[in-house]
Amino acid sequence: MRIIESILIANRGEIARRIIRACQKMGIRSVAIFSDADANALFVQEADEAIALGGNAPADTYLNFEKVLNAAKATEATAIHPGYGFLAENAAFATACRESGIIFIGPKADSIEQMGSKSLAKSLMEAHDVPVIPGYKGDDQSLERFTTEAESIGYPVLLKAVAGGGGKGMRIVEQPSQMQSAYEMAKSEAKNAFGDDAMMLEKYFERARHIEFQIFGDEHGNAIHLHERECSLQRRHQKILEESPSPVLSASVKEQMASSAINAAKALNYVNAGTVEFILTEDGQYYFLEVNTRLQVEHPVTEMITGLDLVEWQIRVAQGEVLPITNQDDIPQKGYAVELRLYAEDSMKGFLPATGTVLKWSEVNMEGVRYESAVQTGDDVSVFYDPMIAKLVVWAENRDAAFRKMHFVLGKTDCLGLTTNQDFLQYLFEQENIQKGVYHTRLFDETDILLKYQQEQSAAQIEPLIALSLFRWNQRNQKKHVLGNLPSAWRNNFYQPQFDKYQVGENEVQVNYKVVKTGFEISVNDQNYKASVLSTDEQSIRIQLNDAVKTYTIAGSGTYYVKESNKAKVTETTLLERLPLPEKEEIKGGYTAPMPGEIIKVLVEKGNKVSKGQALLILTSMKMENTITANADGSIVDIFIRTNDQVEAGTLLLKIEED
Repeated sequence: MRIIESILIANRGEIARRIIRACQKMGIRSVAIFSDADANALFVQEADEAIALGGNAPADTYLNFEKVLNAAKATEATAIHPGYGFLAENAAFATACRESGIIFIGPKADSIEQMGSKSLAKSLMEAHDVPVIPGYKGDDQSLERFTTEAESIGYPVLLKAVAGGGGKGMRIVEQPSQMQSAYEMAKSEAKNAFGDDAMMLEKYFERARHIEFQIFGDEHGNAIHLHERECSLQRRHQKILEESPSPVLSASVKEQMASSAINAAKALNYVNAGTVEFILTEDGQYYFLEVNTRLQVEHPVTEMITGLDLVEWQIRVAQGEVLPITNQDDIPQKGYAVELRLYAEDSMKGFLPATGTVLKWSEVNMEGVRYESAVQTGDDVSVFYDPMIAKLVVWAENRDAAFRKMHFVLGKTDCLGLTTNQDFLQYLFEQENIQKGVYHTRLFDETDILLKYQQEQSAAQIEPLIALSLFRWNQRNQKKHVLGNLPSAWRNNFYQPQFDKYQVGENEVQVNYKVVKTGFEISVNDQNYKASVLSTDEQSIRIQLNDAVKTYTIAGSGTYYVKESNKAKVTETTLLERLPLPEKEEIKGGYTAPMPGEIIKVLVEKGNKVSKGQALLILTSMKMENTITANADGSIVDIFIRTNDQVEAGTLLLKIEED
């Protein structure tokens, strides 16, 4: 048996912190590596040692073989844990670790390589009696061949990058007229993301569910599963919610799928942690999707229902130990677990990534609640990496109790200072079909859940603005040094109220307030309120508004973030000047960046004629690509950016003179 005394963590954020905790539990020295942007991150502070990589781009830092291996050698690390993403499923890196005499905490390189090719994986599973989706995975990569195969399989079909993952290089094709554009876009995205534009084709099941099984194997021939995870609630092929057990899986189908998962593990002679993913169709048939040869983002769901530490298991297996449990019937399963991913993204603007500073981060401390977070108050969320801020995980005796607890936790968690999907997540938990488990991978495509949410959120929130005005009044009142016996905002014209004007999205709201003996008289949009301040501190205020007592958390200055306790909704608002400022001139024909990020490619040149819908440039932020297209026919007059430029949201990119 090999003894692991120190582990270099070739990752960042919440998964790095998770691995550090396992190291501390086992008495293993942990070594972090970090980019310039992560120099002050929590995982760097918590590790026993830390090595700067220099730079920020993933290719210069967490994906750089040489830097990672040099850091491991410099710190005399016994092993490397890749976490997930970055180098976790890179067979060449696993081989390089072994050749350097460093233990790679993960599966064998040949398993990674076999499963890294979706077409090869599919062939291997077919040979071991694992049901696979009907499709095409041949060497002929011509558009004509894909069109012919799609006709044979029957629409709709799914184009997938052979080397893909994470939803990249995937396009649903519902009819023949869509094939050419989908084929070209999928190949381009795959080439940019993976350096390989090879594609495969599969039958697409429109209302399928995504169910996966956690597997584990060791070097002694043992292979087991640790039950299923339901991951069907997705947008753009990215998981939003994971839960276990599945709300729809019958005992007989679970047994069949679990058997197929074990067959997949044995086909690979699999060692360490992995996940076998399946789709479950409306008629109860299931098919193999892929094997993720790493620890999954959603592994805490399995840990919560089994009580097992999967990272500890990974380390023990990497040392050459036998699996802690080898008898399938001895794997525990108790209660219900749910996980949500809190992202820095704008649910009102197509889930575009957001950046900013976390001005207030506060977690709920209660039984059965677990956070896997990457941030603390004061941290910056940058454009360089994935926008996930934290994973929220709850456990309860049954599904209804777990969902109730998660709704409560979403309301109690404070994340202020940047735009997140927190309120959208709480909204999802209020939807009847999700509460009942009646959903599938295309729920957002086939329902108006997102549209209804956006319509509800577009209305300005009045009460948080009242709380903010009272909070600001109280701050001014406490700082007064002159005429201290007069309240803040006192006027010699008693009948004229004080006011604050706020911009909330597209809405401008004026809060009028007047100090009276009993507190405040307030009017907003012809609605009248009576209010009093019960207590306040640096970032919160407790008020009575008419008959209701409410507590609000507030962060920011100029631009404020206001959140009512028990609700996930954060109202972002800008305090407007009392006298209007000159309006910023809008450049006719100008195209601005919809989000902060890096210019990946400029597709046009000055003087080019362009047509409506034509791609102009590609911008990436937090691993998401966004193509800027022309709104009308015209000519390129000016281009203000270059490839590899870093831009902020609102930066002028180029100008078109319309025909």
